Amino acid sequence: MPVTDKDVLYEDNHLIAINKKSGDIVQVDETGDEPLDEQVKKYLAIKYNKPNSAFLGVVHRLDRPVSGVILFAKTSKALERMNAIFKNREVKKTYWAVVRNKPENITGTLIHWLIKNPQKNVVTPHNFEVQGSQRAELSYRLITELGGYYLIEVDPLTGRSHQIRVQLSTMGTPIVGDNKYGYPRGSRKGSICLHARRLQFIHPVKKESVNIFAKLPIDGFWERFENC
Repeated sequence: MPVTDKDVLYEDNHLIAINKKSGDIVQVDETGDEPLDEQVKKYLAIKYNKPNSAFLGVVHRLDRPVSGVILFAKTSKALERMNAIFKNREVKKTYWAVVRNKPENITGTLIHWLIKNPQKNVVTPHNFEVQGSQRAELSYRLITELGGYYLIEVDPLTGRSHQIRVQLSTMGTPIVGDNKYGYPRGSRKGSICLHARRLQFIHPVKKESVNIFAKLPIDGFWERFENC
């Protein structure tokens, strides 16, 4: 479905943030499906009457089955500065994940070294540094339990591919629907219960604090956690 006003979480002259739907790809891939960045370009072109399209830069990415806040830059200057902010870890990312197994500890920090197999698109975790691995760190806390499901808030301190998915699975709490990383069955919609809930940073041009918050998907499951 095309991007509409209701999908926009934040917009100014420099940046635009979208509440990404599970199933959307951020950039073009081998599937040939229309990526989210192209959808946002079309939205901006129509909104501002720019028939030759508008500049849009991808600041960061979310896995296809993940929903929530994703940020794009509307100018090359904003893109360059936001890239530096992410590289320097001057952005706070908060995710919500739903699992079936209660974590042994209600709060904690996970550190692994990850290796990605690009052919299989699978990440393997290690408890120590190995050749070709990248260090991955996150903190988490258990928020609540509802109907046999546990809601976990996750703050990744690094931004590795599939990091939250593989690290939670390694802890014994695979994300609901994520059969790639240990959940017994996948979702019929191809989604997993991982949502980018909040993005916080200092604006690259205005130098003001920005706090972007994404409501949970309306899909018959996530709604029960909205007021947690």
